[in-house]
Amino acid sequence: MTTAAPAIGAPAQHGGVSRTLWYRQLDTYPDTGPRFLFLGIVVVTTILLYYELYVGGAVSPAILSHFGMSFRYYVNITVVANAVGAFSSLLAGLGDRWGRANMVTYGLLLTGLLVLFGVPHAPNELTFGVLIAAVGFVEGIILVATPALVRDFSPQLGRASAMGFWTLGPVVGSLCVSEVSSHTLPHLHAWQDQFMICGIAGLVIFAIALFGLRELSPGLRDQLMVSMRDRALIEAKAKGIDIEASIRRPWRQMLHMDIVGSAFAIAVFLIVYYTAVGFFTIYFTSIFGFSLAQANGIGNWFWAFDAGALVVIGLLSDKVRVRKPFMLVGAVAAVAMTIVFLSRTSDPHTSYYTFVWIISVMSVCLGIAYAPWMAGFTETVEKRNPALTATGLAVWGWVIRAVVAISIFILPYVVTSTTPLVDYAPQVVAIVNAYPQQVKTLGEIDSKTLAALLANPNNASAGLKAASEVQAARHLPSVLSAVGYLEAIKQVPAKDLAYLSAHAGAVGLAEKQAPSQWRHWWWVCVAGEIVFIPLILVMVGRWSPSRARRDIEEYEAKVDAELARLRSATAT
Repeated sequence: MTTAAPAIGAPAQHGGVSRTLWYRQLDTYPDTGPRFLFLGIVVVTTILLYYELYVGGAVSPAILSHFGMSFRYYVNITVVANAVGAFSSLLAGLGDRWGRANMVTYGLLLTGLLVLFGVPHAPNELTFGVLIAAVGFVEGIILVATPALVRDFSPQLGRASAMGFWTLGPVVGSLCVSEVSSHTLPHLHAWQDQFMICGIAGLVIFAIALFGLRELSPGLRDQLMVSMRDRALIEAKAKGIDIEASIRRPWRQMLHMDIVGSAFAIAVFLIVYYTAVGFFTIYFTSIFGFSLAQANGIGNWFWAFDAGALVVIGLLSDKVRVRKPFMLVGAVAAVAMTIVFLSRTSDPHTSYYTFVWIISVMSVCLGIAYAPWMAGFTETVEKRNPALTATGLAVWGWVIRAVVAISIFILPYVVTSTTPLVDYAPQVVAIVNAYPQQVKTLGEIDSKTLAALLANPNNASAGLKAASEVQAARHLPSVLSAVGYLEAIKQVPAKDLAYLSAHAGAVGLAEKQAPSQWRHWWWVCVAGEIVFIPLILVMVGRWSPSRARRDIEEYEAKVDAELARLRSATAT
């Protein structure tokens, strides 16, 4: 005879401080008000975590300058952070055995402390990289635990709406980064201030989660709940569930094409999104000459429209009770808009508001696909085993972070121009702005002649040749009339002349190559969006709203019959 396993850490057995700080499980399914409160805390938590994860992108040029860090080194930090996050995501699968709420709550404490006190006070680039990787490790765990909590507290008929709000996490987190930085950078110039603001917010949300976040006991969360009508049935069944049997061999149960294939599909679909998160500021400042505040301002529009689409489409998907049609429409539209976006790389004079409307529409398309996908993925996991929701989401967390790490690692090899533009262009531009006429003169001298002159300023033959080249370039009446221009070059400090000699050529070449290279990368993003489309087919769910409604009606009839049977058995 199967006996009920005791609820692990059930709060009924504990009281006082221990119940508040550690034992968070609910033995009955919460009413609508408390349930929305728990969901709200999870959503706010997720927003904060992505804010912490993305805040460095808003001030990446300043970070590079502060540490004298190369662009490639910075990219590798991001790669490592995503890689460790991928493997720590697998640890979140333990949430099926240990629960999710404490992972989230105490993870918030760790990340808040790291972002507030650790990262801003990093003494060198190595320490900075280690601390960012540590943040990525912790967040890899809790960013799998949070959608598991959303699934637990949201029946399938409200799942897309709930997941639409949960997916506000990365979007509104990115919006927070852009909004806070665009309004504070003109006043708080130090990049460390952005991390400190973020860390303070993290500790505030930790305090809220510490006292307000709860989770379902294993007997409740390990069941499939289609609608709130199932509440009485799952509470009755919870008394007889063998918890250990239901979570035995978790990875063998989850590693199937419908789960792994779906996770890979959304990972490659979102390459464009993660590129935007990490490199929009660099892209817009280096290619189109926007200021850092302007680049973050463009990001504000992207995240705001994406956030609105996620919520609206989530509600609409629940209303018509299907997911796949939204995924298909969103993916096809995203392909079209990404192509429109990449076409602007050939026009460096594209205006701020032209980009605003392009990326706003593109972000809406991404949202149309993503919120229903998130709901459909959790339903696909539930089809395998609802008791292993965290394990299924751990597979998703590993795959998406692995794909992000790989794509970010590859990006500098596709967009090779980014390295000289990020590493050298700011200093080259500063020198040019300080000595515009002298730099113009330097540009009129042959590179070999200039090298000889810089190596030995007293080289008469190199000086004469340089003067003749300046005379020819400026159409001067004689070589002697060019001598004054050469003398003016001496006003430029030797170290600046050496810097220009070493890097100006690479920067000039990179400026010519950058548009076509970025265009190649955006085509990679388009390819990822196309790969997503056929993999929609491996997920569970109907295409037809009428068929989906019939499925719900049949399921509800079974629930009513099962409840009647249980009542009859109890009565006898």
